Amino acid sequence: MKITLENIGEIVKQDERYVVRDNTHLKNLVVSTTELNPHKSTSGHRHTGQEEVYYFVKGAGTIFLDDEPHTVKAGDVVLIEDGVHHRVETGADPLHFLCVFDGRRRHR
Repeated sequence: MKITLENIGEIVKQDERYVVRDNTHLKNLVVSTTELNPHKSTSGHRHTGQEEVYYFVKGAGTIFLDDEPHTVKAGDVVLIEDGVHHRVETGADPLHFLCVFDGRRRHR
């Protein structure tokens, strides 16, 4: 099945910071997209027993892994290990990224 960033699924979170959409097509993996607005940040969270992969599609920004900053741009892939706190922020331009994880959302 082919999907695009616009038709990936349903909106699960939306506010002045971002729009987050999760796929509705797979049973065991979640493919999610985040459109993060300029000068905004995600709340940050960690997952117990769950790994994640972030693929940055458009823009540039910073991902914090356990408070350690890493600059990211379109084309970068970040592997997030089980239990690592992660947060993303952007500068003057929007930042779009795709995230893949198994099972259901388990944020802490």
